[in-house]
Amino acid sequence: MAADWTPDSWRNRPIRQAPAYPDLAALEAVEARLSTYPTLVFAGEARRLKAALADAASGRAFVLQGGDCAESFSDFTANIIRDSFRVLLQMAVVLTYGGAVPVVKLGRMAGQFAKPRSSDTETVGGVELPIYRGDNINGAAATLAARTPDPLRMERGYFHSAGTLNLLRAFAQGGFSDLHRVHRWNLSFVERSPLAERYRDLSARISETLDFMAACGMTSESSPQIRETDFYVSHECLLLNYEQTQVRIDSTTGDTYLCSTHLPWIGDRTRQPDGAHVEFLRGVANPIGLKVGPSMDADELVRLCDILNPGNEAGRLTLIARMGADKVEAKLAPLIRKLGNEGRTVAWLSDPMHGNTTKTSSGYKTRSFDAILDEVRKFFDVHEAEGTYAAGVHVEMTGQDVTECLGGANRITEARLADAYNTFCDPRLNAEQSLELAFLLAAELKERRLPDRRHPVAAQ
Repeated sequence: MAADWTPDSWRNRPIRQAPAYPDLAALEAVEARLSTYPTLVFAGEARRLKAALADAASGRAFVLQGGDCAESFSDFTANIIRDSFRVLLQMAVVLTYGGAVPVVKLGRMAGQFAKPRSSDTETVGGVELPIYRGDNINGAAATLAARTPDPLRMERGYFHSAGTLNLLRAFAQGGFSDLHRVHRWNLSFVERSPLAERYRDLSARISETLDFMAACGMTSESSPQIRETDFYVSHECLLLNYEQTQVRIDSTTGDTYLCSTHLPWIGDRTRQPDGAHVEFLRGVANPIGLKVGPSMDADELVRLCDILNPGNEAGRLTLIARMGADKVEAKLAPLIRKLGNEGRTVAWLSDPMHGNTTKTSSGYKTRSFDAILDEVRKFFDVHEAEGTYAAGVHVEMTGQDVTECLGGANRITEARLADAYNTFCDPRLNAEQSLELAFLLAAELKERRLPDRRHPVAAQ
């Protein structure tokens, strides 16, 4: 355990993005109940993820992290969870086969119920209301009753997370993930898209490979790697009142883990070195993420690395760059270079979503698919120039046929955004756009990951 750290030491630090609960007695009662509930994830799972992230940092794996910008209680259905899981599987298959690299599958799922906001209030119909902060905190309806933070929502969030995790484990281990099902993972609207032929061709090649493996005696029955997959979950560690209730001591190691998720991350708005969120996560043994925006200073990033990963442990710290396509080259390279010179071991992911958000003339918040692709390509360019590895991507996406991001194979236009603009917060890639991104990433990986390259930090 980190020196001078306790699960509640964050309460003595300045905090941002914290809701103002009007009934503190009710808040304390909910926190007390949640502290007695069973863990949502297990310490051993978090350790396996840490080892996989260490591989990604040194170029031996690639991280695919994706899911909703913010989960909602109303979308808690088996079909919605299944479709998002299935698209992540499709993307992972494209990356694994096309890029010839193991893929670490990490969902923004089972806990992404709180969102940072740029303002505490908004005006709706001439009435000033508290801002919607995610279903774990308040409701989206534009009424004072709905927008008032309610601690009982944390309890609902816990049970929704438990149900989602139960279903995800069943999908990952119960046969749904069997590579022999790759043909049946097609969603109907992907089948109708310009990508359908590319995906069918990939599926056919995988089937031929599986037939060859079966002839050699490697089948779903004899090789669990064919019928099962490791799948991990992550969410932003934002609502610390909730997160503290999920801290547990691992009985096998004596280490302290946050058992609400496998990989919690600190957002760009709450990454202050002396702040509550950094204080809270420095004391848990999970692998942790840190969003890195264009305002990040190189010296401050080194300081955060020292606080969050004082032992410079491989796999402990994943940095998620969210720069914007027009800033990524200028802003990211100095940070990578500084950490390399300081000997810091980290995995770098690209978040090409948040820095490319715009508003249309009709008022829709959206993102350009071309800008997303541009940032990803430039992210790879910067790492290649610095002699380091692009370890993965972090995207907001859904398995639903939404029209929230402009462009893609079917060229969603501004006029079509209203067709299925269903997000509660930020625009997401739909299944087709997500799969298109995966094909691009596979090509980048295949072209750039030469066998004689070495990660300079990992080689030290």
